[in-house]
Amino acid sequence: MAEIAEGPEGGDAPRARRSRVVIVGGGFGGLSAAKALARAPVDVVLVDRRNHHLFQPLLYQVATAGLNPGDIATPIRAILRDQENASVMLGEVVTIDPAGKEIRLADGAAITYDHLVLAAGSTHSYFGHDEWERHAPGLKTVEDALEIRRRVLIAFELAEVSDDPVERDRLLTFVVIGGGPTGVETAGAIAEIAMKTMSQDFRSIDPTTARVLLIEGADRILTTYPATLSAKALRQLEGLGVEVRLDTMVSDIDEAGATTDGGFIPAATVVWAAGVTASPLGSSLDVEVDRAGRVVVDEALAVPGHPSILVIGDLANAVSRGEVVPGVAQGAIQGGRHAAAVIEADLAGRSRPGFRYRDKGELATIGRSSGVGVISGLRLSGWIAWTAWGLVHVVFLIGFRSRMLVMIGWGWSYLTFQRGARLITTGWRPRTDEPQEAPSADDEAQAAVPLGE
Repeated sequence: MAEIAEGPEGGDAPRARRSRVVIVGGGFGGLSAAKALARAPVDVVLVDRRNHHLFQPLLYQVATAGLNPGDIATPIRAILRDQENASVMLGEVVTIDPAGKEIRLADGAAITYDHLVLAAGSTHSYFGHDEWERHAPGLKTVEDALEIRRRVLIAFELAEVSDDPVERDRLLTFVVIGGGPTGVETAGAIAEIAMKTMSQDFRSIDPTTARVLLIEGADRILTTYPATLSAKALRQLEGLGVEVRLDTMVSDIDEAGATTDGGFIPAATVVWAAGVTASPLGSSLDVEVDRAGRVVVDEALAVPGHPSILVIGDLANAVSRGEVVPGVAQGAIQGGRHAAAVIEADLAGRSRPGFRYRDKGELATIGRSSGVGVISGLRLSGWIAWTAWGLVHVVFLIGFRSRMLVMIGWGWSYLTFQRGARLITTGWRPRTDEPQEAPSADDEAQAAVPLGE
């Protein structure tokens, strides 16, 4: 597999070039694969269009002012700086040439590989209505979280100065679409902001009168959980004041609100948590993909017909023990480690191992001291689930600094009901169709949020 580099004429014997493994994506899967190859006789090149690894399970807390971006994001170079066989490249992969074993970046640069690990993840899916994105941002990146935070906080500020009671009601109505973990956690957090954090901060409005609606098309929320836990989560949400509408489909979203089959909901803030689609890199390979754009892989997580390409995480339609591996962090982490094991087996001339996913459970938090979860078959709810959720997330955060900042932030919020990241960093003006002034240098400086190690 490795090419042979010829030595100088009359000099030493030819020496073998180390095999090169290119990893696309610095999320859970990509980093897991890179770290697992630390002792392998390979050169690892990790390519990502962002310079940081983002702990996505806590991204909703950035969107709801509970944490700062730097609390849950760490520079990829800092994570891999002690791994001598790994290098990091900032860039966006636009094409893959399986025959030539080469990827090409948006800036025209090309990188050859012996093995390619695709861990590019997923993005929002609006089910054919991409125009909704402008009015209902999803939650996948730091930028998404900051935009949602801006909209939530500005809604309260504009309601404070509005003389129109109808417009006030619209501004104080928040709609979250999608009853999965992200939607449930976001809706609960917004309700806590209104009912607890901001309850005494305004003079003209009463934040506790805000409406938070969670819209779900299925007959229950958290459909991947046992029905009994879904029912408990529903009761916990309703206890926070969240209005949950089940069996409800969204037909339109605009600047005025959301239209459902149950009628129009006037709302200034709509958050999308209803669907995801895989990175388009999978479809660009001209191989079989499922309806979500995930690449159908074999039992080793390789692309059929292209054994040197391994696909993991949200980008892979992988089957283990007869079931499709869920697109969660644990699936990506285990997939990354398995990809490394496959590469090492290839280098050693051994047969490839099959991927076996181990479901370690799932947890979702629903406001203060509330949550649901399943760990090793044990069903948890209430304070116990909330505590387990916090411990698990702290353990999986990367870096001592991030763990300390998150624990301190959570401790402060728990004791005081306050949220320490209630900053509007991109201007207070509402979005309209009229042209607005370009941001000043001061605005741009405020919008730049540093991502510390």
